Amino acid sequence: MIKEVIVVEGKNDTKRLKSFFECETIETSGLGLKQETIDFIKEINLKRGIILLLDPDTPGEKIRNRLNNEISGLKNAFILKENARTKKKVGVEHANKETLQEALNNLITYDEHNNSLTMLDLYELGYIGNKDSETKREVISKKFHIGKCNGKTMLKRLNLLGIKKEDLYNIEK
Repeated sequence: MIKEVIVVEGKNDTKRLKSFFECETIETSGLGLKQETIDFIKEINLKRGIILLLDPDTPGEKIRNRLNNEISGLKNAFILKENARTKKKVGVEHANKETLQEALNNLITYDEHNNSLTMLDLYELGYIGNKDSETKREVISKKFHIGKCNGKTMLKRLNLLGIKKEDLYNIEK
């Protein structure tokens, strides 16, 4: 039984999770997320905790950002696009049990007060501004379970996790 309530985008995501885990979900109806749903998520977060498990696409990221900005202390689970897709679609509903279990085992709660990394640090380490920057970001994204992201999003997520330049430098060695 998963103690926290898992926020997903739709009913197919709920069906997929419930086929593998004993859990409860709240569905956002995709980008149709209403203020009353956000208020409900806030209330549940205080009582049981919330895990955000959203699709690894632009709408999923928009929902994740909105909820993280409005509610502090949410736990975030990330899956990679390549682990949650069919030929035409991408989403939680297409992920296998192992992918979902790994995401739920590597939850991230953001710390909003840490901003030790800068864009210059990411540039100096080669995570932005180079031909192979995207590949290098993917390595870090997998290591810290933050999902695939561009440089700006990576900076925000690493800072929210409290990752320092030295931590990234040590991974490179």
